[in-house]
Amino acid sequence: MVAIVPRAFREEVRANLKLALPLIAAQLAAVGMGTVDTIFAGRLGGSALAAVAVGVNLNVPFFAFFMGLLMACSPIVAQAHGAGRPAAEIGAFLRLSLRFALLSAVLWCAGLNLLAAPVLTRLSLAPETAASAVRFAHALSPSSFGFCLWFALRYSAEGLGRPRPILYAGLLGLAANALLDWLLLFGHFGLPRLGAPGCGVATTLSSLAMAAALAWFYRRTPGLREVRDAASVAGRAIADGREILRVGAPTGLILLAETGLFVLAALTMARFGETAVAAYQIAINFAALAFMIPVGISLATTVRVGYAVGAARPRAARLRGFVGMGLGLANAFSNAAIMALCGGLIAAAYTRDTAVAARAAHFLWLAAAFQFFDGVQVTANGALRGLKDTRGPSLVTLAAYWLVGWPAAWGLAFRSGLGADGLWWGLTAGLGAAALGLSLRFHRRTRLASLRSELMA
Repeated sequence: MVAIVPRAFREEVRANLKLALPLIAAQLAAVGMGTVDTIFAGRLGGSALAAVAVGVNLNVPFFAFFMGLLMACSPIVAQAHGAGRPAAEIGAFLRLSLRFALLSAVLWCAGLNLLAAPVLTRLSLAPETAASAVRFAHALSPSSFGFCLWFALRYSAEGLGRPRPILYAGLLGLAANALLDWLLLFGHFGLPRLGAPGCGVATTLSSLAMAAALAWFYRRTPGLREVRDAASVAGRAIADGREILRVGAPTGLILLAETGLFVLAALTMARFGETAVAAYQIAINFAALAFMIPVGISLATTVRVGYAVGAARPRAARLRGFVGMGLGLANAFSNAAIMALCGGLIAAAYTRDTAVAARAAHFLWLAAAFQFFDGVQVTANGALRGLKDTRGPSLVTLAAYWLVGWPAAWGLAFRSGLGADGLWWGLTAGLGAAALGLSLRFHRRTRLASLRSELMA
C-alpha cells in the first residue's frame, strides 16, 4: 500500500494537469477579455476606468450565476461519459442545454438592462462617470447570449475530456476583444470613438465570436463531432432541465455568493473615492486573472472525480478530489509571491495615473493574503461538484461569505479604522471559512464510500 499510494498520487497529478492546463489557458483567455477592457479603459483616464469598473462589477453577479448554472453540464456529462453512456443520449442533453442557455441569456440581458441606471447612478461617482457606466452596461448586456451558449458548449466539452477546442475558441475571443477595444474606444479606421461604452460593444461581439468558434469545433473534433451528430437523433437525454437546475442552481448560488461579496466590496469602495475604486478594479482584476489557474484545476478536478463516480470507483474519486485541492494550494504560493513582490509593475501595466497605481500596488499586497484560502475553496468546490454535491456546499459558501466575510469586512473598514484595507481583510476571512468548510465536507462525503470500497476489494 505504501508503494502504491505515491504512484497513484503522481499519476493523478499528471492526469489532472493534462486536462487542467488547456482549461487554465482557456480561463485566462476568457478573463483576459475583462483585463484587456480594463487596460484599454485605463488609457482613457481614471474616470473611464472607474466607469468600466462599476459596470463590470454590476454584470459580474449575472455572469457568475448563469455560468454556475450551466456549469452543471460538466459533472452531468462527465459521470455519463465515465459510465459509458451512448453518444446519442449525451447529444440529446447537449441540445437541451443549448435551449436552456438561450433562456438564461434572455434573463441575464433583461436583468442587467433593468438594473444599470437605478444602481449605477446612485453610487458616489461624478455624474459623467455614472452616465458612461450606464452606457457601458447597456452595451455589454447582449454579451449574455454569446457567453451562455459558450458555457453550455464549453462545459459539455469539458465533461467529454476535450479541452483543446475550448482553449482555441477562447484565444480567438481574447484576440477579437483586444482588436475591437482598440478600434472602438479610440475610433481608429474611421469608426466612432465610443470611449468606455466601446468596451461593452467589443465584449459582446467577442463573446458571440467565441461561442461560434466553439460550435465550429464541435463539427471538426473527434469525441465532440459524434455527440453533435447524435444531437439531431431523437433519443432520451442523460438528464433533463430539472437535473441542470438541481446541480447548477446551487453552483450558481455558490459563485454568486462569492462574486457578490467582491462586487459589494467594489461598490462600497466608492465611499473611499474614485482613486480607490480604480485601484480596487486593477487589483481585483489581476487577482481574478491569477485565480483562473486554480479555477482550471478545479474544473479538471470536477471531470476527474465525475469519471470515477460514473465508473463506480469511490476510492479513486476521493484521491482525485484531494489531489485537486493539493494542486490548488501549491499554486497559491506562486500567485501570492507575484502579487506581493511585483505589485508596482503590475499596477503600472494598467494605468499611468501614479496615485491609482500606488494604491493598486498596496491592494495587490493585501490580495496576496487570501490566495491560499481561495486556491483550496475553489478546488474543494470542484471536487464536490464532481460528486454532484452542490446544495450543501452552497449553504457552506453562503454562511462563510455572508455570515463571516461581509460582517468582518464592514466592521474592519468602518468600525476599526482600517478603511479600505478592512474590506480586503474581511474578504480573506470569508474565503478562509469557505476553504475549511468545503474541504471538510468533501472528506466526510467520500470517507465512508472509500472505506466500503476498500473492505469489499
